[in-house]
Amino acid sequence: MKFQGSENYIATQDLMLAVNAALTLKRPLLVKGEPGTGKTMLAEEVAAALGMPLLQWHIKSTTKAQQGLYEYDAVSRLRDSQLSGAEEAARVRDIRNYIVKGVLWQAFTADEPVALLIDEIDKADIEFPNDLLRELDRMEFYVYETRELIRAKHRPLVVITSNNEKELPDAFLRRCFFHYIKFPDADTMQKIVDVHFPGLKKDLLAAAMKTFFDVSKLPGLKKKPSTSELLDWLKLLVAEDIPLEALQSQDEKVAVPPLVGALLKNEQDLSLFEKLVFMQRHNR
Repeated sequence: MKFQGSENYIATQDLMLAVNAALTLKRPLLVKGEPGTGKTMLAEEVAAALGMPLLQWHIKSTTKAQQGLYEYDAVSRLRDSQLSGAEEAARVRDIRNYIVKGVLWQAFTADEPVALLIDEIDKADIEFPNDLLRELDRMEFYVYETRELIRAKHRPLVVITSNNEKELPDAFLRRCFFHYIKFPDADTMQKIVDVHFPGLKKDLLAAAMKTFFDVSKLPGLKKKPSTSELLDWLKLLVAEDIPLEALQSQDEKVAVPPLVGALLKNEQDLSLFEKLVFMQRHNR
């Protein structure tokens, strides 16, 4: 199987090589990049392109690695044991009725190869990746409550995303194939926009793209606008029927664009941008 990109996802040559390298090496693909660069969507499109079902595990700050394997629901077992019916008593005797399968268990025991997305792994505590090392490496884990070893029928394609909020352990990194999704250049961004807005007028698109790159290149921004924010902004421009004139300035100076809140997401960046516009207007 080879990933060649898809109609809905513009993948660079380096990214396609990274996906196929992970498939060849049979190792997890660790994808880093700024929020909004398409890391989660990559897993969705790779799974669709390769004809694999996709299982998703979205990590939170409270997520523990054990939850991806299984959880023993002792509370439900205790509650059922307090009921007097014969059906409840029979259920309580079999501990398997209280084992909740996690996404790794589901991926390992699937009848066909699946893709598994472990999304935003850097949100969890530092021990989380280390706790998954053995399972991801050996494709097996032990269930102590039932005394059984769960082995993968097929090795899933594992895609792990990170927003780079914290460093990941070296031992974990060694077991992954790594790729960093860079901020798209103008040509790649153009192709991405064409996929989502095939009927957008060329002059409006050109003006919008110029404004977007002017904003993103502004030094000192706390958070530069990403690909997803550009797409949101274009969607708003179309929905609100913003005229071309609103995006163009007569003297080629940077101007505050309409609906700028789709691009700049905090007051410091907005203030910085407004100051730049003010300075340029008074330095004509």
